Amino acid sequence: MTNFICLLVMLVGSPVVAHAAAKIDQTEVSIAESAKFAAATGYITKAEQTGGMVYEAGWVTKPDWNWRQPYGVPSDPQEPAVHITFDEAEDFCKWQGKRLPTRQEWISYGYTEMRDNPPPPLVSGRTYPYPTGDSPNGANCLGACGAAKGNPAGKKEFSDYLNRGYGHARVGTTKAGVNGLFDMGANVWEWARSDQGATAATMGGSWWYGAAQMKADYGATKPRNMAAIYIGFRCISD
Repeated sequence: MTNFICLLVMLVGSPVVAHAAAKIDQTEVSIAESAKFAAATGYITKAEQTGGMVYEAGWVTKPDWNWRQPYGVPSDPQEPAVHITFDEAEDFCKWQGKRLPTRQEWISYGYTEMRDNPPPPLVSGRTYPYPTGDSPNGANCLGACGAAKGNPAGKKEFSDYLNRGYGHARVGTTKAGVNGLFDMGANVWEWARSDQGATAATMGGSWWYGAAQMKADYGATKPRNMAAIYIGFRCISD
């Protein structure tokens, strides 16, 4: 299984965590991975054409904010790809031979430890209140996860471009949580399938919020055509 997972990493980029027939990416999709997709396909996103959204005194659209430069300035390739709509995220996952997870799949991977021998203090078979375990500490949330300006310690701040919070962290740099996954709680909301027509599920909370939004029953949704600073995604394969 280890060799199989390593082969998948070389082929598609993000490491995966396998359980039963499905395999979910270990991290959120990065700018670097999105750049490979765009270079191979010529894909142009909604935000690249019209700008990405951020909440100020209401939602505003910033013309030069998109997945390539989330805050309108040059960005680290390992930052999460945001300003991506639900359907754009699905297109990326399809290009990788994957898809977006359903809401229930996302919850299963995010909160119930499926590994036979997880590192302490995680326990196999246990369902946790947060994707980081019993506590939200270690996640990149706002003011409630063990660090006033988000995690990990020393992360780049984007507060100069925002009227709330300190922005996202690079993928895979916060505390690994349930099933060895990164940022299932906070950092950026993640799109998931939910069969709700013009809206789709957004899972796990983000750097904009505290710990409450990290819980499985929070039930957030967004318009599926929304391209916003705090929504990203990860893929799953069958």
